[in-house]
Amino acid sequence: MSADLLIRNGWVIDPSQKLNGLYDIVISDGRILDVERADEGQAKEPIGARETIVAAGCFVTPGLIDLHAHVMPESTQLGVRADSVGIEQGVTTLVDAGSAGAWTFDAFLKEAVEPSVTRVLAFLNISGDGLCKGGAELSDMSRLAVKDAVTLISEQPSIRGIKARMSASVVKANGLAPLVVAKQAAREAGVPLMVHIGNAPPALSDVLGLLDKGDVVTHAFHGKKGGILDEQGQLIPEAESALARGVLFDVGHGEASFSFRTMQQAKALGIAPYSISTDVHVRNLNGPVHSLTHTMSKFLALGYTLYDIVAACTAAPAKVLGLEREIGTLAPGAHADVTILKKEQVPAALTDSEQETIFAKETVFAQQVISSGKVLTCT
Repeated sequence: MSADLLIRNGWVIDPSQKLNGLYDIVISDGRILDVERADEGQAKEPIGARETIVAAGCFVTPGLIDLHAHVMPESTQLGVRADSVGIEQGVTTLVDAGSAGAWTFDAFLKEAVEPSVTRVLAFLNISGDGLCKGGAELSDMSRLAVKDAVTLISEQPSIRGIKARMSASVVKANGLAPLVVAKQAAREAGVPLMVHIGNAPPALSDVLGLLDKGDVVTHAFHGKKGGILDEQGQLIPEAESALARGVLFDVGHGEASFSFRTMQQAKALGIAPYSISTDVHVRNLNGPVHSLTHTMSKFLALGYTLYDIVAACTAAPAKVLGLEREIGTLAPGAHADVTILKKEQVPAALTDSEQETIFAKETVFAQQVISSGKVLTCT
């Protein structure tokens, strides 16, 4: 067997294949060629392998996927450079969650997709403007672009779903009407809908009632009133019903949308996030979010296993995107997207969006990343 790259003797965590142990990963032509059990203490290198990474002492995972980010840096006030929160931080795939709409998608391609080593995908804002004209994009129903969105999705494989933000400051007097329109477009296009939840109105109970299996609720574990938990810390009936029919709860940390307390209460009820994402943008990049691995470290501190955390940052978002055979996995034939992580046994103070701080005994950080077979060192 010959190959371009061998990653040898790393502790592989690949929930898509239920792998959790010492394996060697063989890569050729930008794809995963094979995953083999490592021989203890033996150097096992494919004949003709041009490069070998010895990953002893490291965790090797499918390339991390951030399902909620904002990476349109010129046309919006929120956007950051994709590679700075992507490949440079161990994230091989970023999904921009609604920065662009159908009328601004060309600018998105130029600002986010074309200049980036990171794979950049999108949830298209149901507003034709996206966030390019400010943060109340669903306050004018005439600016919602259903036909244009559906057409564009059929033409652009990088668009994996539709985004609608259901907060009072975004919809103004329109209530649930933009969500009804967004759901119509998502059904017609055959893609999932990602819904931002925040301050009511509209009420979360009404929002959840409109969602289908495979739709995503981002900011699901915020600390604001009117969330998934009632005043007694119990799951509201509408959230319980949504989970039962397959609606997916995403973290979407952000500057104001993740609460340790809410997450701890949910954990006590046996509720885990389906996916862990950052909602990273210019206002939270330097805190409290920082990066996807920093967010992962918060879940380690909350008592989640690294295996479950990796699943929520690889296999789970890949399935949302309908790309589970291509990314978020180390299965033979998939894109050779790999993240090499290390644990640091150093105490750290970690802060949520409510300014609550917890102290962690260990954190994870990205050491190297392989993007379609190309090896890069993380910053």
